[in-house]
Amino acid sequence: MAKDGHTDRVWHECADPDALAQALARAVASALRDAIAERGKATLAVSGGATPVRFFRALSGEVFDWRKVTVTLVDERFVPPSSDRSNARAVTLGLLQNEAAQAHFEGLYEDCADAGTAAKAASGRLGRLPPFDVAVFGMGLDGHVASFFPDAFDLDTLVDPAGRQDIAAVHAMSAGEARLTWPLAALITAGLIVLHIEGQAKKDSLIEALAPANPAPPPVRALFEHAQTPVHIYWAPGGKA
Repeated sequence: MAKDGHTDRVWHECADPDALAQALARAVASALRDAIAERGKATLAVSGGATPVRFFRALSGEVFDWRKVTVTLVDERFVPPSSDRSNARAVTLGLLQNEAAQAHFEGLYEDCADAGTAAKAASGRLGRLPPFDVAVFGMGLDGHVASFFPDAFDLDTLVDPAGRQDIAAVHAMSAGEARLTWPLAALITAGLIVLHIEGQAKKDSLIEALAPANPAPPPVRALFEHAQTPVHIYWAPGGKA
């Protein structure tokens, strides 16, 4: 673990993706245990994609009272849980196994005619779920986190740190299908905020995004600028881009 001179970030560099998954799983489990000890319950928000597969497997074996943990998603594609592109499916098959099978899961998808209607329904169902105890983000090479794509319609509203905390629908050409996401305002209050990335390309993209001289920083920059605690970056060479 090393601080790089910036109060908004802490780097954790591991030898390879397997070591990274184990280190991140231990850190997340510790934060969840602390939340349970303090309040009797804990809430974890995770991201989908290929990168967290090892992390999910490692975290699923951590031993503590998972019955007191609610797991949700940072964001989701507007596809049913049966789809191979569903983040809920990835979490169910990867994380909600072994010890973590006892956790309570709340996905973002709703079977509605469009993403906007689904976002309203999901917001009503999940109510005041934030603040999260732990939020784990991935990052695309374009610098998007959650579903804050650089070309997203109404991006400024999505990353407004003083904005609404309801689940929002996202439409962006680069995203493919419509998305559902917690906005930045609902995520930056998490007790532990993690950016989980692998590979040199992702590291280089992040360093460029955070460079003070960057005239057009991608959305990931907003996470670092507005997070209420330092963002912990877990990185290893190799892995999935």
